[in-house]
Amino acid sequence: MSVSNLLPREGLPTEDDLPYSEPRIMESERHVLQLDLLKDPLLLAWADRDDWYVAVDMFLHYSLEQVRNRDFLGPDFFVAVDAVRRERKSWVVWQEGKAPDVVIELLSESTADRDKNEKKELYQNRVQVPEYFWYDPFAPKDLAGWRLEQGVYTAILADAGGRLFSAALGLGLGCWEGKYQGVEAVWLRWSWPDGTLLPTPEEAAARATREASAAAARAEAETTRAEAATARAEAEALGRTEAERRAEAEAAQRRELERRLAELEAQLKRRSAGG
Repeated sequence: MSVSNLLPREGLPTEDDLPYSEPRIMESERHVLQLDLLKDPLLLAWADRDDWYVAVDMFLHYSLEQVRNRDFLGPDFFVAVDAVRRERKSWVVWQEGKAPDVVIELLSESTADRDKNEKKELYQNRVQVPEYFWYDPFAPKDLAGWRLEQGVYTAILADAGGRLFSAALGLGLGCWEGKYQGVEAVWLRWSWPDGTLLPTPEEAAARATREASAAAARAEAETTRAEAATARAEAEALGRTEAERRAEAEAAQRRELERRLAELEAQLKRRSAGG
């Protein structure tokens, strides 16, 4: 495709005019899963919001010079806030009116040097991405974050829990050791400001199942307690009925004895009067 074919007849090119795919560079399974683990919990956590956009391995077009030089850039992962949530072929800075707010590059032996130097300088000076992070899925200690302050990246310091805080997203990024999609490893994960991890869809489903089971158990226990209370009330009612029956029987016996005594006394009086 020639440069002239990249440009529309009128105005600046849009995502419909610019390249949006290329032969994919093969990544390890760990890299692919890590990108899913960054994307899916965010999609779930912000499912009710329509003012943001997340992308994985998408072209980022930031200047016409870049387009003319065919120097295409495809961040591993990026998030933009205050953006219309819609399908895109690529992210075109002049079309969107802004750069992504957060970019994350996953390091590998072949890309680490470029990600830490050339791309960092590019994101700082040319694209002006507010926050840039890099992470090595096979060397978890190689996690770093940078925030653009007065045009220069300043290192984001980790908190006491080792997390880096993204002011742009209001979320933390930190390492978590566990099993994801059957792979036991140290993973990079989002967390809320209080340190609670954003759950994966599988974790959310499992939690919902546990909560439903717990709710069912509580309901069953409450039903059992109610049945026990009803049984006690019925037993008490039966006890009262039996006691009342015995009391009535005893009262009837007393009345019968009193009647017989009255009859005997009356007979004695008559005999005494006749003698």
